[in-house]
Amino acid sequence: MTSEAFRGQDQEHAQQPTRSHAMEEDIDVTSHIEGLNGLSRECKPLEEITNGHSNHKPVMNGVVIGHNVKDHTNGSAPLRSLPISALKQNGLLQTLAAGGDQPKPAEEKENVELEKARQEWDALENIQPALTEDSNPTPLIPFNEALQYFQTTDLGDLLKNIQPTIRRTGLAAITHFLFGPPRLHRELLEERDLVFAIAQCPVDNSQTVHMRVLQTIYKRLIGSRLDCPRFGAHWENIGFQGTDPATDLRGTGFLGLMHTLYFVMDPETLPLARDIYKLSQHPTQNFPFSVMSINMTRIALQVLREEALSKECNRRQQVVGVLNEFYVATYLHLYQLWKTQQKTIADSGFVLKEVELFAKKNPKQMLRRLEVFLKERRAGGIPRGTSPDPQAQQPSPSLGERGARAGTGQGSKGKEMHFTGVCDLPPDMEGEARLI
Repeated sequence: MTSEAFRGQDQEHAQQPTRSHAMEEDIDVTSHIEGLNGLSRECKPLEEITNGHSNHKPVMNGVVIGHNVKDHTNGSAPLRSLPISALKQNGLLQTLAAGGDQPKPAEEKENVELEKARQEWDALENIQPALTEDSNPTPLIPFNEALQYFQTTDLGDLLKNIQPTIRRTGLAAITHFLFGPPRLHRELLEERDLVFAIAQCPVDNSQTVHMRVLQTIYKRLIGSRLDCPRFGAHWENIGFQGTDPATDLRGTGFLGLMHTLYFVMDPETLPLARDIYKLSQHPTQNFPFSVMSINMTRIALQVLREEALSKECNRRQQVVGVLNEFYVATYLHLYQLWKTQQKTIADSGFVLKEVELFAKKNPKQMLRRLEVFLKERRAGGIPRGTSPDPQAQQPSPSLGERGARAGTGQGSKGKEMHFTGVCDLPPDMEGEARLI
């Protein structure tokens, strides 16, 4: 009995390591392993242990991998082996080939953020500049080219509504005839009428020349090479009152833009235009440059209407050139008065009235002041007839040279000049000086 008991205990002790080993294997094989392709690999224990070894097979994607072993969930269904192609479809081979490395959730999140940032950066390359509607900027237009456009435009309907002179009756007519300025020569009447016909021509968005004039004025004042939109707050930067320059042309029509175009495209007057524009941006002495320019055009038209420029036009046998220079001379007079007397926008009404009265009484003196000013500027280091901008128009002859050439080609050429786009002044505005 004793020996048998000892033998039973020995057998029992001999079987304990085997059972312990099997239990360890059962614990190990019940763990779950996450695959690379998001596939769950789990190993389930079998109920039976044969010869000290556990008879279990791993389950992958819901399929038990093994040879003729019954599934412990339904012991009646035999298991069969899977072909290599099935493993390949399930992503196992790709997982093994990739080394079995599975990216961590934090790395996945970081990769997604990097990809999103890359897409946003790539999208920046497709953003177009807001101010340019075309990749090729609109070419600047010289004054003479814009003038040629108006020379070839039919202005018959506009000419019917112009008022080129002041209607005087009674004693005023007799006094003007006896003591007033000389009448304009007959050969210049057509050119004068065409200047006033500009009063009837508004800005036309469908006309390329009109749009080029606007673009040229903006770019020459700002110093930009890029086009600007037709409408926008940027027009206020050069002194218009709103987002559409066309709404500020009351009383001058397109002539208000033509005078500004002449001002900024003549290489002799461009520095003066930029000096005035700079003053208009002054913290305390600021004023709307373009609106003030339109008022200078209005004053020049009124002086021409009152025939105060007829003598100079007759002497030089042209109207357009004289009116252009008188416009610049008027703006120069306002600029000097505004700057030296520290005027502000609150003084604009009084200043305009003073400038208009002086211009009507002293047209010859105004032109002479401009001639002296430009001569002194040239002597100060700015060569006459040169400009760093190759697109600038050819320099206009000085007042003396134009007078010497009067009656030659300039006279005949002046007859062909046609302006369109200036509105006649309403009767209640005549003689009244204020910001339009």
